[in-house]
Amino acid sequence: MWFKSAISTGIDVACCLFWHALNGAARQAAALESFCNSLLSAQAKEVTSTIPRLEIAHIRKAYPGVLANDDINLRVAPGEIHAVLGENGAGKSTLMKIIFGTVKPDAGEIFWNGEQVHIANPHIARKLGIAMVFQHFSLFDTLTVAENIALGLASDISMPQLVTQIRQTGEKYGLELEPHRHVHTLSVGERQRVEIVRALLTNPQLLILDEPTSVLTPQAVDKLFVTLRKLAAEGCSILYISHKLDEIRALCHSATVMRNGRVTGNCDPRNETSAGLSRLMIGDELVRLQRERNPDSQRSERKLHLNRLSLPKAHLFATELHDIECEVRAGEIVGIAGVSGNGQQELLAALSGEDQRAAPNMVMLAGRQAGQLAPNPRRALGLGLVPEERLGRGAVPGMTLAANMLLSHQKSPYVKRGMIDFDYTRKIAAHIIDRFKVKASGPDALAKSLSGGNLQKFIVGRELERKPAVFVVAQPTWGVDVGAAAQIHAEILALKKEGCAVLIISEELDELFALCDRLHVIAKGRLSPSIPIEQATREQVGLWMSGLWQDAPETAHG
Repeated sequence: MWFKSAISTGIDVACCLFWHALNGAARQAAALESFCNSLLSAQAKEVTSTIPRLEIAHIRKAYPGVLANDDINLRVAPGEIHAVLGENGAGKSTLMKIIFGTVKPDAGEIFWNGEQVHIANPHIARKLGIAMVFQHFSLFDTLTVAENIALGLASDISMPQLVTQIRQTGEKYGLELEPHRHVHTLSVGERQRVEIVRALLTNPQLLILDEPTSVLTPQAVDKLFVTLRKLAAEGCSILYISHKLDEIRALCHSATVMRNGRVTGNCDPRNETSAGLSRLMIGDELVRLQRERNPDSQRSERKLHLNRLSLPKAHLFATELHDIECEVRAGEIVGIAGVSGNGQQELLAALSGEDQRAAPNMVMLAGRQAGQLAPNPRRALGLGLVPEERLGRGAVPGMTLAANMLLSHQKSPYVKRGMIDFDYTRKIAAHIIDRFKVKASGPDALAKSLSGGNLQKFIVGRELERKPAVFVVAQPTWGVDVGAAAQIHAEILALKKEGCAVLIISEELDELFALCDRLHVIAKGRLSPSIPIEQATREQVGLWMSGLWQDAPETAHG
């Protein structure tokens, strides 16, 4: 259509010039020529802007027992922030990996700036100008932050220059990092910062973000959004995957909704409510949870007590723990908020038994000294624990879901007379898959084949199957869709009703305010006084995240 318009305009221009020339109006003809050239230039720019930065057509990808993507079509314009919504296992991450070249589609086409391309690997994607921040990090534990980032950048930059760029980018976007730290010493939140900084340093034309704000503070999220809006204004296209619907409504220009591997709709999230987006994602209304205050919890049995827990650094870049004082009683949920990298990782290691350097009485479980016990004896005392790192600590990637059951179930009826009952183990794994609506081909599916949210549901289900007396969970709904998050929250509240003592370590303030009876904040290895959730405000919690509570009174025992 635009060709006809351009030809028509060109003919008109020629006729006008000829007429003016015949009448000796050379100056008017020159002016008219200049005007029409400007008009044609503007038309060309308009046409160029309508060519999508990225277009995918009829993409299909199947795995054994799972159709991950089925006839997917999607377009992203230059400067557009485009959300991809869907439940865990809807096929979002698979689609993003196809765009980035880490997964090969079975069928379909990809167009980049109007031209068909074959993205065989991430190297080609990066050359095109595509950068991606994965939900599961692609980092080498034994390398430093700078060395990991260097692997994804051009080879003509020196290491000192790169270190400077990392620090400058971190300061600019609120993603501070120490370039010389080894990745194995970083918390999950700090690892995500590495991924985001690495992507930003490539100056991408298309930036793919898979759950980018899961471990960022509200202030850091606001700063990241300023960055993303600036990138979009400069013409960078952004594909944004998140389960935080308020963020999507505030940030994104458009959204594609996926369910069971297919596109089920498109919308402008700015014109939708969060409830409306939830319905589009899951096809049903969410059940609203009601937290019930237990007036007897402060008189009930103390199940977990951290008694002035102090630990020196386990390595150079670790966080030292200072006089951590916390208790959780039966029928109570206590939360610990904080910015990632402030001692949460070290606290979890001391609770789980991974770190056994504490004095025996610094960790008390059901009245027993547990500070120097290994993980299995702590489990025997009733401890259930969900770590923040799903693959590696929560589950073994190359093992089946049934085999991963044995990580926390090593006694009868799973093991009889020293022999593993594989039939029973598979049966319980299948029960958890069904109960928690885990999207997997069955109990023989490998842990690494599941999406992050589905693996989280399985790990939570595995721990709840033990009916723990003390349940410690880190980032319970990180990367989990709204429907699954509501189910996990409901299970945690049910545990509380049954008399379990629950400790939640999370960076999601909405989650902590919705579930907890009392709240602490951890900062620089120190724990704030606890405060009843009814008395807590976001402003106060945000202030405490900076470690500014020295003058705060102890508002509740614990």
